[in-house]
Amino acid sequence: MTSSSPGVEKQRSAASLLMLASGASFLAVLDVTVVNLAIPDLRADFTGAEFKDLSWVITLYAVVFAALLAPAGRLADGLGRRTIFMTGVSVFTAASLLCVFSPHLAVLLSARAVQGLGAAAMIPASLAIVLVDSPPERRRAAIGQWSAAAALAAAVGPALGGVLVSTFGWRSLFLINIPFGLLFLYGARNIPRSSAAGADRKLPDVLGTVLLGTGVGLLCLGISKGSSWGWSQPSSLFCVIGGLVLILGSVLRSLRHPAPALEISLWRNRTFALAGAAAFFYGVALFAWLLVGVLYVTQVWGYSELQAGLAMTPGAFAATITAMAVGKLPPAYGPRVATVGGAVLLAATGFLLAFTLPGHSMFLAYWLPLGVLAGAAMGAITTGTSTAAALSVSPLRFAGATGLSQTTRQVGGALGIAILATVVSGTLDEIADFERIYLIAAIASVVVALLGLGLAIQPPQTPAATTSPTPAGDQQAQSADAAN
Repeated sequence: MTSSSPGVEKQRSAASLLMLASGASFLAVLDVTVVNLAIPDLRADFTGAEFKDLSWVITLYAVVFAALLAPAGRLADGLGRRTIFMTGVSVFTAASLLCVFSPHLAVLLSARAVQGLGAAAMIPASLAIVLVDSPPERRRAAIGQWSAAAALAAAVGPALGGVLVSTFGWRSLFLINIPFGLLFLYGARNIPRSSAAGADRKLPDVLGTVLLGTGVGLLCLGISKGSSWGWSQPSSLFCVIGGLVLILGSVLRSLRHPAPALEISLWRNRTFALAGAAAFFYGVALFAWLLVGVLYVTQVWGYSELQAGLAMTPGAFAATITAMAVGKLPPAYGPRVATVGGAVLLAATGFLLAFTLPGHSMFLAYWLPLGVLAGAAMGAITTGTSTAAALSVSPLRFAGATGLSQTTRQVGGALGIAILATVVSGTLDEIADFERIYLIAAIASVVVALLGLGLAIQPPQTPAATTSPTPAGDQQAQSADAAN
């Protein structure tokens, strides 16, 4: 009895840490989509603000999230998952409180940017917890649960947002983060401390990070404002071209910097590179899909925020169940099957919606079955791309790889929202506008399917007696990555 107690206690500790990490993943992703249904209520509070201005409540969070995920992942690998996790949760919780009491749109946007910073630290650190603190034989299932939490958050966000907005107003969307943040901080005390090599304690390149964040922000601003400013006007061209130049500058700087903002060496791994590219186009489809669905049923079908939120709920459950199921597939082919199968299903659903959207409510015969199919597809793609990115590299680089992969998805998502803001008309009641968004999402899903065909994983060996990278260990990790 005594000899088995340590093993039982270790299993319980791993299970509690998995729940903690999954909860953080849920909360960070939830704040991307839960705000979707707040747009009408925000418009009532902040009179004079246009939809394209209010859409930045969603886009700004995604932009900062995207810009800082990669360097946060490197920090989690170097300074320790416990330190970065607790820092991220603290910043996220404090920013949520500022959102609750924001008196002006400018203050709310600033608070959302700080929220994105906190979320960027939570995501890679939480997956590092899952992978490092889970037994090797349970890692695939653990990634499935972690991905299921993210998929559930992405899909259930509109439903939860509808209930909260219709009952308590938009400020309640951020108020609910505070007790969960405090709970996560309490649970984070049980995360094991890890030592870090002095070389890896260097902060990721600040200038490269600023270039990336500014470039993504300018690009999204140019796309979202292009139709109102005029695509040939200097302001639009400056934002689009300037954004691309700054992003390229961040990439080029990362090629030579000793502690780069973007760990470009990971892209030499074919599987990781394909998973990142698939995640980018999936982000374009996912973010635009979730927001356009809410806008369509509220503006065209006349649903209330609560009804719209409940209409999204079946897809949320389908996403969660599918993510849990595909997380158990063998790594040799599981990520490829999940990504390709999910993308084909999402593309087919998107094309159908793009050409058959009715002008009146058809929930049971139309929206419900298509929502379930889309939710299942999203759950499969989320798990497939996350698993491929995480398991294609050495355990020494789990958090860095996760941060870089999630960065590409968030950048894609920010661009997806910006494209939606450009395509949808100011009146938000033209079916043709919504059909175009679903068509764009379907085309992006086809690209995801094509990229997913190349995903194949041969997990590198776990280095013995190592919890965090050293200069020599990092060379071994790079060699293992390159061999994959």
